[in-house]
Amino acid sequence: MSAGDRRIPEGLVLIKDLINTLDVESGRDTLAAFAEERGLPVPGLVPGLVTLREALREACVAHTGPDMRPERGAQLAALLRSAPLTVTVDATGRASLTPAPGLSPAAEFTARVAAAIATAEAGGTWQRLKACGAESCRWAYYDHSPAGRRRWCSMQVCGSRAKMRAYRAKQRGE
Repeated sequence: MSAGDRRIPEGLVLIKDLINTLDVESGRDTLAAFAEERGLPVPGLVPGLVTLREALREACVAHTGPDMRPERGAQLAALLRSAPLTVTVDATGRASLTPAPGLSPAAEFTARVAAAIATAEAGGTWQRLKACGAESCRWAYYDHSPAGRRRWCSMQVCGSRAKMRAYRAKQRGE
């Protein structure tokens, strides 16, 4: 992917879309529809997906600076451990990580997420999937900036709000 390429690595699109099933500002949650669109059994699966989504969101917030809370990190680690991967090699010799055979639908989905994270980490793109630094937003986005230092999903909205709050606090002497 070249510097001018605005695409997001395929596996990270899945993670971004999962995180963005909850609009923090409005409270609108489309997780059940997200699961249904992917052929996942919705009843009973959604609570586990909520945990996965929120742990991934916190990992993406950590990509903007603050560390993950230990309990969220432990939750994410446990979920990823429960979803084993295998290495497969195709006819051209290209290797990829895939969910291990025989997994439940929830574990298979989590394994796809784990494969996406591992592949993105190896490619140096995992740290560029971020969640907005604004607590009222937390929207996931892919940081295309050259330095990889974006903190907000939109400088025009969340970034401007944060900078205005900081300016006003400075003017009040806080």
